[in-house]
Amino acid sequence: MSLELTGVTVEFGRADARTTVLDGLDVTFEPGRTTALVGPSGSGKSTLLAAAGALLRPTAGQVLLDGEDLATRTDAQRAAIRRERIGYMFQSGNLLSGLPAVEQLLAAVYISGRRPRAYRARAEEALTEVGLGHRLRHRPEELSGGERQRVALARALFLAPKLLLVDEPTAAVDRSQAGELAALLADRTRRDRCVTVVATHDPVVAAAADRIVDMAELTGVARLPVSGGR
Repeated sequence: MSLELTGVTVEFGRADARTTVLDGLDVTFEPGRTTALVGPSGSGKSTLLAAAGALLRPTAGQVLLDGEDLATRTDAQRAAIRRERIGYMFQSGNLLSGLPAVEQLLAAVYISGRRPRAYRARAEEALTEVGLGHRLRHRPEELSGGERQRVALARALFLAPKLLLVDEPTAAVDRSQAGELAALLADRTRRDRCVTVVATHDPVVAAAADRIVDMAELTGVARLPVSGGR
C-alpha cells in the first residue's frame, strides 16, 4: 500500500480570481507510519487530505493510491474507493445524531453495501479495543468529547482501510486525553499497516507521529518540505 501525490495543484475560484492552495506538490506516504501535517489555518492541510481522499479532484497532478490515479477515475469509481479503501476521521467526529456507538460503526457497514448483522460482534470488539466496551449503547450526546472521537476512530478503522485520513483528532478532546488518543491512533496505524495522514495544530499529536510535514514552509514551488518525527 502506498500513497503518492505528484505535481498536485489545487486552485479554487473563477478564472479571473483564482486562489492556489497547493502548487505542484510532491510527497509520498508509507504504510504503517503516521504523518502529521502541521501549519497555520489556510496552509493547505485539509485541502491535501481532501485531494488524497478522493473528496476533490486536483486542478493538476496525480494522486496515486497503490499506483492507481484517483484523479482520473469517474465519480462512481471514486465513491467506491472511498467506501472500500479509505477511512476518514473528521474534526467534529461527524457522528450520526441519535445512533448508539455500536450503530455508528454498523451504519458504515451498511453504506459499504454489506450486511450489518454479520458485523455486530466485530463492531462491539472494535469499540472495546478503543476503551468503549462499556459505552456501546450510548448516543453521541451521552458521550464526552474524547469518547466521541474514540467512536469516530473505531468507525474509521472498522473496515480495515488502506488509507486513514484524520482532521484535527483532538480539537474536541480534553488535554488530558489528547496524548492517549494520539498514541492509540499511532498504535493502530502500525498494527494495521495502513497509511495514516493527520492534519493537526496539536503538538501532542505531532510528537506521536513518525514524520512531520510542515505546511507553513510550503512556498508554492514544487516541493513539500519534510522534517523528521520521532
